[in-house]
Amino acid sequence: MAGQGPQVMVMNTKTKKEEGRKVQLDNINAAKCVADVIRTCLGPRAMLKMLMDPMGGIVMTSDGNAILREIVVQHPAAKSMIEIARTQDEEVGDGTTSVIVLAGEMLSQAEPFISENMHPTVIIGAYLRALDDAIELLEKDISVPVDINDEAEMVKIVRSCIGTKLMKQWEGLAVQIALQAVKCVTIDAKGGSKPEVDIKRYAKVEKVPGGQLEDSEVLTGVMVNKDVTHARMRRRIEKPRVLLLDCGLEYTKGESQTNIEVTNEGDFSRLLEIEEEYIKGLCDSIIAAKPDLVFTEKGVSDLAQHFLQKANITAIRRVRKSDNNRIARACGAQIVNRTDEIKEEDIGTGCGLFEVKKIGDEYFAFVTECADPKACTILLRGPSQDLLKEVERNLQDAMNVVRNVIINPRLVPGGGACEISLAVALNEKARSVEGVAQWPYKAVARALEVIPRTIIQNCGASTVRVLTELRAKHAGCTNHTWGVDGQEGKIADMTELGIWEPLSVKLQTIKTAIETATLLLRIDAIVSGTKKAIM
Repeated sequence: MAGQGPQVMVMNTKTKKEEGRKVQLDNINAAKCVADVIRTCLGPRAMLKMLMDPMGGIVMTSDGNAILREIVVQHPAAKSMIEIARTQDEEVGDGTTSVIVLAGEMLSQAEPFISENMHPTVIIGAYLRALDDAIELLEKDISVPVDINDEAEMVKIVRSCIGTKLMKQWEGLAVQIALQAVKCVTIDAKGGSKPEVDIKRYAKVEKVPGGQLEDSEVLTGVMVNKDVTHARMRRRIEKPRVLLLDCGLEYTKGESQTNIEVTNEGDFSRLLEIEEEYIKGLCDSIIAAKPDLVFTEKGVSDLAQHFLQKANITAIRRVRKSDNNRIARACGAQIVNRTDEIKEEDIGTGCGLFEVKKIGDEYFAFVTECADPKACTILLRGPSQDLLKEVERNLQDAMNVVRNVIINPRLVPGGGACEISLAVALNEKARSVEGVAQWPYKAVARALEVIPRTIIQNCGASTVRVLTELRAKHAGCTNHTWGVDGQEGKIADMTELGIWEPLSVKLQTIKTAIETATLLLRIDAIVSGTKKAIM
């Protein structure tokens, strides 16, 4: 044609570029594949997945995040889907399977609109409008307040979380452990701010194979996998004075290579004496504070052990920084960086009992019976390491649910009741949406039905019949609490079954799913190429 210049290649010939509708459809298919991997892991009749890592280790779990973390994928859209499961786990700790299934369905519902040449911006606009309406409905109409001091209500919430996991066989024990641990680490709000609940740092789970799962407990204090440094040190002390150190009780060596020239025969003996005097000086300043128990993050030399043992002081060395922080919170001590700066207020007196016990083949030091511990250790016993890892994952989810309710004390009904209520309400609201955006808006309502549909499928019931009954029950935007009984595959009132979920988990799930779907729909080109190695 006239006026058309020669074709110019801007990109490297090795660069691969895909664009247009093909990219969007590929992204949707990749997201659907990821969602299908863990679809059977939703609900109380969830199946487990067994995964083998490259090292030959085995992971058995129904936790969405744990499964996707082990899977290696190539497609960039699939990587984005795996990332949202991790985000969900870090933010609220539960709902990792739901968010993947819902995000996959949101994209699946957008597929016909893309095929019919509807512009992605129109679909995205309708999705975000539906998200705003869904959040408003959840916060104002569907959610109900809860009294966090009511033990029976809190038990119901944790039971509904545990009910979909492997640990439902030991439901009573799991509920008590989760509630006890979270209450232990909660620091009450001051001046109208939210309470501080740091489970990750201060509620440590220690897995010790052997014994029965029923032997698991929450310790009112801290347990560390350490023994005393000297055989003659005391292994049981009642009401000990605890000193925590961040420095070593050994002679510090030079940073770089040091050469010493000895001219007199007594000089070498004097050098050794100086080392001994330095160690004795460290120990004297510790002994002056009159502690019964010393924890240090660094080493303790043989000479220091001798001096401390003579003063009837028990020492434990090479404690992890995180464990030292937990001990400080549990017994009210302050971690000291230099022995010559020890003050009386640095000594912890809140501990009721210190003892060293042998469990299996290993020794564990227990700092328990603390007066007001704001840190705790959950001791898990069980027949195998694989079972203990899955129980730990289940407990982490349960504790996060309790934390979410303490921070935002509002609940929504579980069992898909919340999603079907939103779907019916959004279908009604879709009539007020003008133009072509009405169809993607309705697609969000259809996508939300995937949660109750999947719960019905996973317990082997008739999907069409039960879902039709459920829609009829919710007609007219009433009966918000009716959902699917995941054990029987029938519709039931969630209030009677006591199945409730924290509002914050549900909000995060819907927000993350819709926002991820809009993000992937916005992509219209994928460029992948190889960079030359820099010599």
